Amino acid sequence: MSPPIKAMILAAGRGERMRPLTDDTPKPLLQVRGKALIDWHVEALARGGVRELVVNTAWLGEKISSHLDLLRRQDGRGQLSFSYSHEGDDFGYALEAAGGIARALPLLGDVFWLLASDVFVPGFGFSPAAVSRFLASGKLAHLWLVPNPAHNPRGDFGLAADGLALNLAADDPAPRYTYSTIGLYRRELFDTLAFGNPQGLAVALAPLLRMAMDRQQVSAELYEGAWTDVGTPARLAELNQNSTN
Repeated sequence: MSPPIKAMILAAGRGERMRPLTDDTPKPLLQVRGKALIDWHVEALARGGVRELVVNTAWLGEKISSHLDLLRRQDGRGQLSFSYSHEGDDFGYALEAAGGIARALPLLGDVFWLLASDVFVPGFGFSPAAVSRFLASGKLAHLWLVPNPAHNPRGDFGLAADGLALNLAADDPAPRYTYSTIGLYRRELFDTLAFGNPQGLAVALAPLLRMAMDRQQVSAELYEGAWTDVGTPARLAELNQNSTN
């Protein structure tokens, strides 16, 4: 097995669709089944042996770092470590996914887990074995895809029988799946962006992934466990209601 790697949790979004819930509470701290949404990720990563986490922030970022620092102090084994990329403090705005990752690269290793703070995926395992397979593959990224939810019926990417992620043309009838936001990444995927993103460029992730897919440098697999993009108050309410049924 490979040694533990770091993980980055994307937590800089404003959560516009979640308003008014996010007017005073950043989306990662909204309560899902009795705990903050981001806590589910921290605990799952820790179970997979990940102890060093990097979190980017913008909207109400000080509340996120305060919450996680308290979580670290409450960790009886003292094994959790958090580093922060405060995009709001540095630039006054969020840098989108790829821009935020490029900004945080000085805090990350050559290979790292990535996930967004606004998905609920309680059964996912951040497996050291998956890291070992990824390291051996030589790919730039490995994505976990999920069956398309109602709010994204067309999906994002295709999946070949040999495990390659596919950037399908708009008129391609092959099935597409939704990117879960969970993936393993190599630093090299972001080589087209300045290391540390000193200019604070806001850059989307999907175009970088699509270009790498066209070069057969991205692999993927289908995850069929419970997964929810907690993007609206209705989805959040449904999750919490189902927990009591």
